[in-house]
Amino acid sequence: MELSFKFNSDGLIPAIVQDAISRRVLMLAWMNAAAIEKTFATGFMHYWSRSRQQSWFKGETSGHTQRVMSWAVDCDRDTLLFEVEQKGGACHTGYESCFFQTLHHDGTPAGVAEQRVFDPEKTYQK
Repeated sequence: MELSFKFNSDGLIPAIVQDAISRRVLMLAWMNAAAIEKTFATGFMHYWSRSRQQSWFKGETSGHTQRVMSWAVDCDRDTLLFEVEQKGGACHTGYESCFFQTLHHDGTPAGVAEQRVFDPEKTYQK
């Protein structure tokens, strides 16, 4: 696959992930060239973990996978946008989206107005 994207100095590019049906932003993660290639070889999202310094398949431990429906690149070619079919929750804390915490204008938490879609204590093995 010819990749003509602008990766950062660490060889990574941010990937915004959105639910293809609801259009809700589910998460932001990082991809390297290998993660992009694995994503399109399998049809399911793969990422690069900056904290663990390794590739990971979304859903490998939880079963909450993301099947790629479409994708786009921004005008500067330095950010990717994926529309996915989300199985289960996208957030490792149990919520549908990683963006479940709303804030007041001053930045203080406004509360969480949604329920978890899964129990992370039962889903992830420690």
